[in-house]
Amino acid sequence: MLMLVINIYYSGNNGAAKAFAKEMEESGLASLIRQEAGNLGYEYFYPFVDDETILLIDKWTDQKALDAHHQTPMMGQIAKLRSKYDLNMKVERYLSLPDNPSDDVFIRH
Repeated sequence: MLMLVINIYYSGNNGAAKAFAKEMEESGLASLIRQEAGNLGYEYFYPFVDDETILLIDKWTDQKALDAHHQTPMMGQIAKLRSKYDLNMKVERYLSLPDNPSDDVFIRH
C-alpha cells in the first residue's frame, strides 16, 4: 500500500520540543488526529543524538487526506502550541513503496 509519510523534526531549547509532544498527547490533540479519515499513523520519537529535537512521523493515505487535516480547527491549536514552545521545524515528505521480498533476508521478524 502506498502512503504519504511526513517526518517533522521539532527543535527548541530547554526541553521545549518534548514538552510540546507531551502536551499534544495529554491534551488529546494527537489522539484526535489519529482518528481522522486517512490517517495511518501519528507518533512522536526522540532522536538519540539530539535531546532538543523530537521527530513526528505522520502517515496519510494520500495528499487529499492530509489537505483535509490541514483544514481542521486543530491546525490552529497546533500552531498555537508550536508558538508557545517557540519551536523550529524541518519537514521531509516521502511516498512509501510496496514491500520488496528481496529485503526479507535483512529483516528479522
